[in-house]
Amino acid sequence: MADQPVTSTAKVATYRAAIGVFSGLLAEMRELSKKKADATLSKGKVKLLNRVLEDLKEVLGDEAEAKYLDLLDEDDLPQNSDAVLVMVQYDKALKAFSKRYHAYDKKRHESYWVTENSSVERDYGD
Repeated sequence: MADQPVTSTAKVATYRAAIGVFSGLLAEMRELSKKKADATLSKGKVKLLNRVLEDLKEVLGDEAEAKYLDLLDEDDLPQNSDAVLVMVQYDKALKAFSKRYHAYDKKRHESYWVTENSSVERDYGD
């Protein structure tokens, strides 16, 4: 595990708290985009999406992908398709984050997060 990158337990906790909500919102935005790609999001929806994106941006802040991650503009309201594009960037960065900081214990046949306290972070995926 010497060459394995390490993340913090706080980032893993935020990731775990937000990933389900984010995935649901992304699925919903994809559906909206299919129906009305050029429809403008309401300010309330942008605020809701940005609350989740802000947490995820904090998790991903030190990662190489972070420079490509933006929040949605609350003043110049985006279209559904624009929101999906931004969210897909987060989705790819989150998948890279999970892959980068997961290791596999062959003896226990389980994956776990590699953190400063990895023994506490063992799980079966995420």
